[in-house]
This record gives sequence, C-alpha cells and structure tokens, in this order.
Amino acid sequence: MARLSRLRLTAYALPAVALAALGIPVHVHMPTYYAETVGLGLAVTGGALLVSRLVDLMVDPIIGLACDGGHGRRRRGWLLAGLPLLLLAGWRLFLPPAGAGAAHLVVWSAAFYLGLTLMLVPYQAWGAELSSDYGERTRIASWREGFSLIGVLLAVAAPAALSLPQSQTLAAFFPAAAALLIVGLASAVFLVPEFPPAPVTVRGPVASLSPLMRNRPFRRLILAQALNATANALPATLFLMYVGDGLGRPDLAGPLLLAYFIAAIAGIPLWLAVAARLGKHPAWRLSLVLTALAFVPAAFLGTGQWPAFAGICLLTGLGLAADLALPAAILADVVDEHSAQGGGGRAGLYVALWSLTGKLALTLAVGCAFPLLALAGFTPGSANAPGALLTLGMLYAGGPVVLKLVAVAAMGRFPLDRARQQDLQRRIALLSEA
Repeated sequence: MARLSRLRLTAYALPAVALAALGIPVHVHMPTYYAETVGLGLAVTGGALLVSRLVDLMVDPIIGLACDGGHGRRRRGWLLAGLPLLLLAGWRLFLPPAGAGAAHLVVWSAAFYLGLTLMLVPYQAWGAELSSDYGERTRIASWREGFSLIGVLLAVAAPAALSLPQSQTLAAFFPAAAALLIVGLASAVFLVPEFPPAPVTVRGPVASLSPLMRNRPFRRLILAQALNATANALPATLFLMYVGDGLGRPDLAGPLLLAYFIAAIAGIPLWLAVAARLGKHPAWRLSLVLTALAFVPAAFLGTGQWPAFAGICLLTGLGLAADLALPAAILADVVDEHSAQGGGGRAGLYVALWSLTGKLALTLAVGCAFPLLALAGFTPGSANAPGALLTLGMLYAGGPVVLKLVAVAAMGRFPLDRARQQDLQRRIALLSEA
C-alpha cells in the first residue's frame, strides 16, 4: 500500500476532531448540568449515568465483531450507520426538554454512547487497515490522535470562550460540533480508500477467532495498555480536586488543562520522529519512563506550588502524545499476528477490546480513588488535614508513576518489531494468493 497523501490523511483524521469534541462535554459537563441545572440531583444523575455506562461496556466486543464482517466499505458503512444515532442522541442529551427526568438521561446517554462506539470502533479499525507499512501506521495513528487532541482542546476552551451559562454553552456547542462531524465524515468517506480484509483460511467463525488466544504480542500489549490507561485515568479523575484542594488554585484548572493538551499536540511530531528512529515500542517505553519521572514531584506539591505543576503539565502533556499515537500504531501490527494465522482481518475486534480496556480502567480509577480519599478523611472544597492531602497527591501522581513503570516492564522484550511485522505481511500476502 502506498504512502497516504496529506490530503487523504487530513480527510481520514478530520472526523476525530468532532468525535473527541462531542465526547468531552458528556464526560465533563453533563453530570453537573443534569444534577444542578436540570435538577435531578447527584444521586439520580450518578445512577442514571452508571446504567448507561454499563450498557456501553457490553456493546464494544459485539460491535467489533460485527463491523469485521462483510467485504469492502465495511468500515465506512458502520460509520454512516452510527452517525444518525449519535446526532439524535446528542441533540436530546445536550438540549433536553422541560421536565426531563432520569429515564430521559438513561435512554439518551446510553444511545449517545452506543452511537459513539458504533463510529469509533470501525473508525479506528479503518485506520489500522489503511497501510501495511510499519512506519506509515505510526503516521496514520499520529494524525488521527493529533486531530482528536484538537477536538479536546476546542471542547475544553469553548465554555471560557463563549462566556455563557452552562445550558446555553451546551446548546451552542452541539450544533457546531455536529456540523463539523458531518463535514469530516463526508471527507473521509469520499476521499479515503478502504481495502478488502485479509483472507480467512481456517474453517468456522469460532476457529477464525482462535488466533486471538494465541496472540502473545496482543496479551503483552493489552496488559501494558490496562496499566497505563489506569495510570492516566487516576489523574484525569482527580485533576480538579488536585488543583483546587491540593494546590489551592481552582481558578487555574482551565489554563493548566489547556497547557497540557497544547503540549500533547506539540509532542505528536516529536514522538513520530523518535518512533521512526527507535521503533514503536521502544519509543513508547521511553515516553512512559520520562512521563513517570516528570510526574514524581506532583505527589508532594502543596498550596502555592502551581508554577512547578505547570511545568509538570507541559512535560506530561508531551508524554500523552506518545500514549495516544504509539500504542494505537502497535495495535495495528498486533492484528497482523491474527491475520497471518488465517483468522482474517479482525481489526474491529482488537480495537473493541482495546476500547473496553480503557473504559474499565476509568471505572477502576473512580471506584478505587474516591473510597480511598473518603477513608483518608478528604473532603473536596474544605480545609483538609495534611494526611488527607498527601493521600490525594499519592493517588493523583504516586500511583500513576508506579503503574507506568510496571507497564514499561510489561513491554520489555516485546516480540513484534519492524522485521517481525514485515515477515507477517509476507505471510498474509501468501494467504491471499493461495
């Protein structure tokens, strides 16, 4: 497969802007909006969103398997199928009618998550199949994740830029993001090629999945991803508490978050160059070590030490760029292990399992961090004892440092490098010719 032009790379990556921009308000602003402005209260809102998230966890593997079936346009078709559901659910969720209750939130948040998964799983699987070249896959993943970061940046900056009440901000933001998604998806569908899947040479649908169980690189990669996703989910969950209660500067949460994501966007070309020189998994391991080292001081910062934390945000933002682009590119190579054993093109299934791991990591982070903070006597927005603040710092930074270093160990002696991937591609080509 030839190297993709910048036009086609841009066309493929463009939907990522809107998909990321739509996801952020649902995770960040929607709980507060429904609890306070709509008036459901914290308990009802939390329960409703928990139900919808549990439904979301169950559908990933189903969609992954389903979108791997068929021939030609299988990725684009699923993206187009998911678009109406995502837009309808987003409209109902972002602009609720008067008197909307818990049932409204459960139904439409579950529909929104389903629509998002219907689009994200085939979209990322499509990217894994756009090239069979080891280095080009890194380039494709880097462009997609870079555009996703732009979407995140827009979603984070929009409330401050619009200077409107939360309900009006959501109402103004959704139509713009929806229009951008339609334009981005149209550009991808019309300008980006889609290639037929690798051949299935084993008999029966169950047998075609058996290479998954024997895929040693995938087991190593998914373990490292689970560790690193949990390491990233902990500070994401505790960020507002850490900045507000730990550093005593809740007013700086927005600017610090913007600095973090701007650094991540700037880091994409840096890690693309490092991966080209060292290889993907050595570059990712290097980024994990550097991020862990940069994050250590954050466990011990206190009131007034926000300038040091601003520097940490910039350094760890550079590491986020590697976390987003490199493992996704490695995953595309891991799928080749499956295809080379005659199991066919199963990128959708592998992406779905990858996505499920990230969602479980976020659930685990919330489920562990909040009870431990409560046990330490920590109360958000109140004067907390030094021991409670130390617990906050250790959960925010200490735990992630340990998890990232264990992920580095999990990726040690990873067996899939450029030479191995090229050999797998030769074997897949022979299967296609047979």
